[in-house]
Amino acid sequence: MSASSSRAQDRHIAVLGGSAGIGFATARLLADRGAAVTIGGRNRGRLEAAVKELGGSARGIQVDAEDVDALRRFFSETGPISDLVVTVTRRGGAGPAAELADTDLAGAFLGKSVAHLRAVALAMPTLAADGSITLVTAGSAQAALPGTAGLAAVNGALEAAVPPLAVELAPRRVNAVSPGVIETGWWDELPADARRAALDEFAGRAPVRRNGRPDEVAAAIVAVLENGFITGVVLPCDGGLRLV
Repeated sequence: MSASSSRAQDRHIAVLGGSAGIGFATARLLADRGAAVTIGGRNRGRLEAAVKELGGSARGIQVDAEDVDALRRFFSETGPISDLVVTVTRRGGAGPAAELADTDLAGAFLGKSVAHLRAVALAMPTLAADGSITLVTAGSAQAALPGTAGLAAVNGALEAAVPPLAVELAPRRVNAVSPGVIETGWWDELPADARRAALDEFAGRAPVRRNGRPDEVAAAIVAVLENGFITGVVLPCDGGLRLV
């Protein structure tokens, strides 16, 4: 679809977590489709680099999505927005069930499900009546893989909120996209050998026999955002990993 026929054209869309990974890929696709994009990110250097690469009318606002006052300032600075995409997350919650007591599970909830729900609440005064909200969860909420119970709890909590939000906030639309294993910087904290082994194992499990790319998830996000007749759904974009 060309920018001239895109529903996103001339809309002001905020992407929280838009300076890297899936968020940046989404911001870039939206900008390519004619949207005015405002991205939020925690790291100033990465944010500035992302805005420079996006070009055009794109702008960036530094924000820590775990800080409720910072989120308030973010939406105050964005001004009116047509749509909101939330991709922020925090590493944590992974590992064997017997070891979850020693992980920062509360922090994982704060950095993902709590941050997303706060963003939804604080966006309301600036979000257009015909607008949409698209949250990015994770395939761990729907898969049944050992070592992912904490991740499933964090992301499952957020996915459970989508239908009631869609009803309560109507006619604004609320959806989520649930990515599977996507090769982004999220994996970079692992040693190179361990990272490659983990990614290869997941690729072998998926029916499509590979992991995903940020641009593929971005395409799913934009498809949901642009379709005015979709609300209250969680769209898997996981290469079928939830099936095995």
